[in-house]
Amino acid sequence: MTKDEVIKILGQVEHPAISCSLIKLGIVTDIKLAGNKATVVFAFPFPNIPIADILIQSVAQPIQQLGLGFEYTVRVMNDQERKMFLQLEAEAWKG
Repeated sequence: MTKDEVIKILGQVEHPAISCSLIKLGIVTDIKLAGNKATVVFAFPFPNIPIADILIQSVAQPIQQLGLGFEYTVRVMNDQERKMFLQLEAEAWKG
């Protein structure tokens, strides 16, 4: 399994309320593979977002189905990342 293959699969994981992938939204910002483990960095637009666990699990599931271990870290988006996220959210909101 290569990093590009993992990115391709995770590129299909969409936000539940926004018609964009978590990668395009800037929520999944980095993926590292080491042995049989994938480590993913999540950047959320604000601290303590209520659906953080849902978003993390939506990424963990396909990674684990590939037979990889899953670890993650969380950070808050910087101002530029948040601005891009909010613009994409406004354009692609499902509600």
